[in-house]
Amino acid sequence: MTFNLLGRPASRRNFLKGAGAVSAAALTGFPMPAIAQAQDINIISDENNADALAILRKMAEDFGKQAGVKVVINNMDHEAHKTAIRNYLVAGAPDICFWFSGNRMRAFVKRGLFDDISDLFEKEKYKDVLGAAAGSVTVDGKQYGLPTGGTLWGMFYRKDVFAQLGTAVPASWDDFLAYGAKCKSANLTPIAMGTKELWPAAGWFDQMNLRINGLDKHMALMNGEMSYLDAALKPVFDMWETLIKQDFFTPNNTSFGWQEAGALLSQKKAGMMNLGAFVRSTFPKEELDQLAFAPFPTIDSKIGRFEEFSLNSVHIPANAKNKQGAREFLAYFYRPENLGPYLEPGGNVPPRNDLPPSKDPLVNAAVETLKTVQGTSQYYDRDSDPDMAQAGLVGFQEFMAKPERRDAILKRLEGTRKRIYKI
Repeated sequence: MTFNLLGRPASRRNFLKGAGAVSAAALTGFPMPAIAQAQDINIISDENNADALAILRKMAEDFGKQAGVKVVINNMDHEAHKTAIRNYLVAGAPDICFWFSGNRMRAFVKRGLFDDISDLFEKEKYKDVLGAAAGSVTVDGKQYGLPTGGTLWGMFYRKDVFAQLGTAVPASWDDFLAYGAKCKSANLTPIAMGTKELWPAAGWFDQMNLRINGLDKHMALMNGEMSYLDAALKPVFDMWETLIKQDFFTPNNTSFGWQEAGALLSQKKAGMMNLGAFVRSTFPKEELDQLAFAPFPTIDSKIGRFEEFSLNSVHIPANAKNKQGAREFLAYFYRPENLGPYLEPGGNVPPRNDLPPSKDPLVNAAVETLKTVQGTSQYYDRDSDPDMAQAGLVGFQEFMAKPERRDAILKRLEGTRKRIYKI
């Protein structure tokens, strides 16, 4: 799934005019009618930010009081949820669940496990406030979820560390190599990296491939249309291997999770980290003003500006028992005055274009960066098949640990691609 972040902002007046009767009543302070049969609404979330989870629980409580229903939130560990959702969507589905948009959503849509909520989109006029972000939850012209917080991947760093190094943020590849040399002379790891959960290494690959091959070739690879043995990928792995051999990354990074790697950045043991703004959770609150964001360095100046922008999403399972209640809650959850505070603690880039600026300068920096790009890919679109995605995650982690096994890794990935896509 790819989309350009374009869209005409909708005024507050137009939003209210376009909202459905229940939403409009609640927004204007009138009582919300009780949902028919007063069925419970069961939600499975995977929120790992305690403040955001507290806001979600308060939202559920307030909605329940207004609608005369009980809203039950079962929160799961984020990583464990990635496995559990494959089972509970088939048997024991909740009424609402949180997941990812793009290809990872599409995989469940193709299996008939997410409900078509185009009716909710039309009723609440969401396309007016989402712009092209609506494409992240659209399959064959129908909508199967609501995009929630976005994550713009990039290079995070401490301003005070760069001041001590006496160096500017690297904008080009030559700048980046020079920055690495300066870090090592100061006994500082250039890039904090933890690949225990696999996905950070894949994110690094994505950003390098976007800088070297551009968006179309990157998405062709992610959609199974391009070979992992294609010559276009050679410079990606060549340049990545150069960084590995020059000790750019945290040693033994397969033993570290992203939080532990983020702590190395926070503790001034590493100069930069490639991730989303959620890295802020590894910083003490009193030091967050030192955390800053910069785009991934340019590698080939002839390649356009493409960035990795990932959107999470919320869905109604096809096997949900209370689909009407779920729609009413989602309409409530998605109001600007509710969605905005929910997104704020985690440093999420908002999908709606009618929310006020964030209190977080990192989020606002991401919003400004996205205004300048020619297109985006989603990390969660990195492979159109879940098994291919898993093979890629394992392969990229292995490459970081053993770059000398590159040929074997790429041959294995190509064999997986041929098997999955029946080539």
